[in-house]
Amino acid sequence: MLPSCAVGYPDFNKLDKDGCSNGVPRRSSTPGGSDQNPGELRIARWSFTMATFDNSDITTFGPELPAMFDGMKLAAVATVLYIIVRCLNLKSTTAPPEITYQDTPLSRYLLKSCPMLTKEYIPPLLWGKSGHLQTALYGKMGRVNTPTPCGVRKFLPMQDGATATFDLFEALGDHSTGDDVTMVICPGIGNHSEKNYIRTFVDHSQRQGYRCAVLNHLGALPNVDLTSPRMFTYGCTWEYAAMVGYIKRAFPQTLLVVVGFSLGGNIVCKFLGENRSNQDRVICCVSVCQGYSALRAQETFLQWDQCRRLYNFVLADNMRKLILSHRSSLLNMTSSNIGDADMSRLYAATSLMQIDDSIMRHKQECVCGVESPKREREKMPDVIFALTHHGGHLGFFEGAVLFPQPLTWMDKVIVEYTDAICHWEKGRPACRKSSRQHMNSFLENTGVTLSG
Repeated sequence: MLPSCAVGYPDFNKLDKDGCSNGVPRRSSTPGGSDQNPGELRIARWSFTMATFDNSDITTFGPELPAMFDGMKLAAVATVLYIIVRCLNLKSTTAPPEITYQDTPLSRYLLKSCPMLTKEYIPPLLWGKSGHLQTALYGKMGRVNTPTPCGVRKFLPMQDGATATFDLFEALGDHSTGDDVTMVICPGIGNHSEKNYIRTFVDHSQRQGYRCAVLNHLGALPNVDLTSPRMFTYGCTWEYAAMVGYIKRAFPQTLLVVVGFSLGGNIVCKFLGENRSNQDRVICCVSVCQGYSALRAQETFLQWDQCRRLYNFVLADNMRKLILSHRSSLLNMTSSNIGDADMSRLYAATSLMQIDDSIMRHKQECVCGVESPKREREKMPDVIFALTHHGGHLGFFEGAVLFPQPLTWMDKVIVEYTDAICHWEKGRPACRKSSRQHMNSFLENTGVTLSG
């Protein structure tokens, strides 16, 4: 049995000297002979030596075991730090975007007029170098300190009975060129004008003199019911074309800047390539975080590498929620062909492809006829492809250490690029005509994606 004086692992070699003999506590006395703190053991030095008692024999294990525990703690801390450094990509250095372009007068002008394309993109130090965290932050909150631009919602009846909607935001000042310029914006999959990243971009563009028209994907708005048994699909351009047509009729003098985010980039590029008349009064197209091959993405989205399977599941879950939010409208309409079996497959779906097969009824039509966007510099001179070293899908947050800024690198570089194009078009009308004719012919033949 452990003696009462040995609580706390004392140094048993000094027990007899410091206050204990044969396991019996000894009271300490003052020089005057009076007892001090009766019953309390005064131990001069404590150690962490473990001991066992067997018939009054003491066996000590020495200091090796505590040292081993300390080493294990250090190893665990080092392992955690290593994982954090690797996951957050902290060792990666910042760098300017990788720019792919042909050496033309327009390209040289744009690189000179757009310093953000040649300067380092600096994300927040502690977490901004992780593309997954950038993407997760965008997906969860969109932006920080999001403004609330004031706009007017427009309703456009379609031929099949559907009702397309878009929000129109007037410019908050004159454009630097003095021209009337409208950005016609197509958000990402299942998004609309009320999303935080759209509101932030629209507010910034308004302050730089741009009118903004933002498409609301059919069925994406939470408080707007469907008027036909149809939702948006991954390649349908009908609603976007209706919005652009309205803008052209309502503002006959305006110039158009086509902007697409994520899936919206596929839709706007497909729209420009469908018909040459769609490119009238369009001075440039900016496609952000666009996918380039839907067929190849179907295979890679089922892989776990780089969390692709997880992203696929999240996108599928969001699509399922959108469809279920309009379930009564879709099922109660006489022309609907969605049955109970389709709904059962919808509930069980874990990927966008499964939802597409069971509900959407449309294969993705936004497949580009190119292997890589970089290859297009050999075919079309007026294309710039910018690839950042850091950033996530529609993330591109900036900041010093921890907290991101309300305005992202993506918002600023789009407006800077568009400003440069507007000044180029205003100053060189002959070049504008030649460049636009070349772009019209090329887009009509290939449907290439433009990345700005």
